[in-house]
Amino acid sequence: MLGKLIIAGAVGALVGAAVVVAAAPELNLKGGRFRPLSYAELDPGQKTYADKEMAGGRNPTGGPFNIYLRSPEYAELSAPLSNYLRFKAPMPRKLKEIAVMLTARFWGGQYVWYSHRQQALDAGLSPAFIAAMAAGERPANMSSDEAIVYDFSTELLQTRGVRDATYKALADRFGERSVVETVALMGHFHGLTMLFAVDRYPLPADAPDAIKAPM
Repeated sequence: MLGKLIIAGAVGALVGAAVVVAAAPELNLKGGRFRPLSYAELDPGQKTYADKEMAGGRNPTGGPFNIYLRSPEYAELSAPLSNYLRFKAPMPRKLKEIAVMLTARFWGGQYVWYSHRQQALDAGLSPAFIAAMAAGERPANMSSDEAIVYDFSTELLQTRGVRDATYKALADRFGERSVVETVALMGHFHGLTMLFAVDRYPLPADAPDAIKAPM
């Protein structure tokens, strides 16, 4: 009987150890000043955030995951806004990516630029358009819609305001709603790009169209 109890206890310990291992995923986070954390280092609030994100299918390896672990509350609150502005607001995605990438270019935000380059291509921006923005040049052969968003975003970044004609062009074409949402999208990526800059987040060595300096 004692032998059976010992065996049962050993089996129980092994099962318990397996559960612990299963509950401690390998995060493989990336970061600079914000040191990449292991799952075992996370506090309860961080674990709750990490578990929820990974259960929803998010890959923690890249992007701001390691940064967001420093403030899970901020990450939770900002996610619905980011999701709306990027994917649900009515302006075409291609045009939103112009505003995002110009904001990253303004800061010299290498990682945001890199991570959105492929998204911009997938949304329909041409490689030549993106290369021109990377070089700080006005893209050639823009459509009227692309030019409206490019001019609005560039003028706002460079002058901290927009002229009446620039405002009217965007409002007439897409509505005042899109004026608000374009500015809000840029504001969101100002914050995110600054976080990556403060972190000194690593950029892949082979990143194409890398930007060299802030505008």
